[in-house]
Amino acid sequence: MKVRQPVGPRRSGAPRGGFTLLEVVLAVGVLTLGMGALLGMLTFGAALTRTAALRAASAAALESVMADLEVGLFPLREDGSVGDPVEVDDRAVPGAPGVVYSARAEPLLEGPRTSSGDPLEYRLEVTVRWSAGGVQRARTYTSLVLREVPFGERMRRRFLGSEALGDTP
Repeated sequence: MKVRQPVGPRRSGAPRGGFTLLEVVLAVGVLTLGMGALLGMLTFGAALTRTAALRAASAAALESVMADLEVGLFPLREDGSVGDPVEVDDRAVPGAPGVVYSARAEPLLEGPRTSSGDPLEYRLEVTVRWSAGGVQRARTYTSLVLREVPFGERMRRRFLGSEALGDTP
């Protein structure tokens, strides 16, 4: 039997170059684990971004509702005093198509009163309704409001008059 000699100088006992099968399998496993974790973080980040955008949009819509109610919840009487709260039914939310709200204010029985004896604080209940994914959704918010008409609204009505604004006395 003839033994072939390797071509070129070779030291005896020197390890051969290259990777073993075990090393390759471990490297692929570590790579797969790292890529899976990275993809998981990306999808989690995308979901958090979507949630943050939805929360920001809902906060803006609710702020718009509160600004709308601040101006129109308590009517201004001819003598300049503030009237009883107006009940709002299915009014469109400004800047949010497809979203409507209803509001009802009830006086707090205990608490400060105006000079005429009317309650000064009211419990305001606002229900916001919208459709998402073909399903009707609603959320109810509660807040405390004061019986007042903002200064800007008073001045606007005083100088423009209720007829110019389309208000009914």
